[in-house]
Amino acid sequence: MTAEDELPLVQPRDNRPWRFDRVVPLLIRPRQTLTDIVAGDRPQWRVPIVLLLLATVIHALVAGSIKAAASAAGEVVLPPNFEFYTPEQQAQFQQAATATNNPTFNYILPALGAALSALLLWLLVSWLLHLVLTLLGGRGTSQGAINVVAWASLPFVLRAVVQIVAMLMTDQLVGGSGLAGFAPAGDGSLSVFLASVLGQIDLYAIWHILLVYIGARLSSRLPRGKCWLAVLLVFALVMGVRALPDVVLARFGDLTIIQPFL
Repeated sequence: MTAEDELPLVQPRDNRPWRFDRVVPLLIRPRQTLTDIVAGDRPQWRVPIVLLLLATVIHALVAGSIKAAASAAGEVVLPPNFEFYTPEQQAQFQQAATATNNPTFNYILPALGAALSALLLWLLVSWLLHLVLTLLGGRGTSQGAINVVAWASLPFVLRAVVQIVAMLMTDQLVGGSGLAGFAPAGDGSLSVFLASVLGQIDLYAIWHILLVYIGARLSSRLPRGKCWLAVLLVFALVMGVRALPDVVLARFGDLTIIQPFL
């Protein structure tokens, strides 16, 4: 019996585009729910992406209100990995924070940036996943990869909800950024790169990667080894790309980078 024989046969099922009834089952019974999602031959990404965008925008707005209140009280909310900035960059950030304390920079731009970042990240991961799986001999479709990555993003929705509740209860931004604290100290490019990559890794990101793996294996019918290789390669590339703005900021102190939410 081959590895492919262990996988359940995928049969066409309900292709309704708005399946809110799959949200909770996806989080508690991911394999069964992803089997149903992979079986569909139509776009099924609407529900998770709408929820992701709503949670992302609300998170940005709540964080913006806290930053605005802190600025009004004479406080400056520091960005993630601020300790890795050079003294000149820290001073420039302090000056920019004072100059940009208005609704456009507190609410509109962060909300738009967070929503755009979430969409681009979803499409980038979907495209790379389909490409790598196909190169390794997978039989999935691009639509299947888009659906899988969209539904696998629900842990990020949960993370946003948890952080929104925490911010509303404490009137403070959520501290910490993944595993960034394990990065080596220093202001060199390598330290900044490692801090940025590790800052993207938390329990919700690991949960997301596991869900992507389950969906990718169901859709591609690849063995475990090849499927894990594809998934880990995709996320290594994506995390590396997302870390590049921080490296550029570390090398050129006169550039201002606004980090996305995800």
